[in-house]
Amino acid sequence: MELPYVTYKKSDFIETDTGNKISRQSLISGSQNIVLGGKTIVHPHCTIRGDLRRSGPTHQASVLIGRFCSLGSYSVLRPPYKTYKGVFSYYPLKVGDFVDIGEGSIVEAASVGSWVKIGRGCVVGRFAFIKEGCVLEDGAVVPPGMVVPPFSVVTKHGVMAMPESVQDVLELAAKDRYAKFVPL
Repeated sequence: MELPYVTYKKSDFIETDTGNKISRQSLISGSQNIVLGGKTIVHPHCTIRGDLRRSGPTHQASVLIGRFCSLGSYSVLRPPYKTYKGVFSYYPLKVGDFVDIGEGSIVEAASVGSWVKIGRGCVVGRFAFIKEGCVLEDGAVVPPGMVVPPFSVVTKHGVMAMPESVQDVLELAAKDRYAKFVPL
C-alpha cells in the first residue's frame, strides 16, 4: 500500500537534532521525562504525559518512545500507575521502534513493542503489554494487564494470529510515513 505525501507548515512544528517533528499544538507535559528515539512525528493535539512519574532521587524517564514512530492527533500517552503496599506510583511507558498510534487512541500500557500499529480510537489499558508485530484495528480495546502475543491482530471481537512478515511491512510503512511528511 502506497502512503500519500502529507504536507505540514514548517513553522507549526519543532524539529529536533535527531529528526523528531513535534507539533507546536501538541501537549507535552514534563518534557525532561520524555525520551524520543528519533524521526518520530508528534501530531497536533497529541498529549504526552511525562510529568506523571515515580518520585524519588533517581531520575528515570516516564515515557520512552523509539524511532520512526507516529503519534496521531488527539492521542494520549501516559504512564501506567498502581498502588502497591499503600504507595501510589507511576511506572514507565515504553514504546518500541516503528510504532504508529492512530488518532484519538489512549495508551497507558507498560510496553508497546516494535512494529506495532494501533488504529484510531483504540484504548490500551494500564500495564498492558503489546508485543512486537501487532496490529490493533480501529476501536480495539486492550484491557488492563493483558499481554497481546507477538504477531497478533486485535479487533473489537478478539485476537487473531498474523504472519511474521508483517514486521517488514510495518517497518517500511513507518519509514515511508516519515519520508513523506514534508514541509509545504
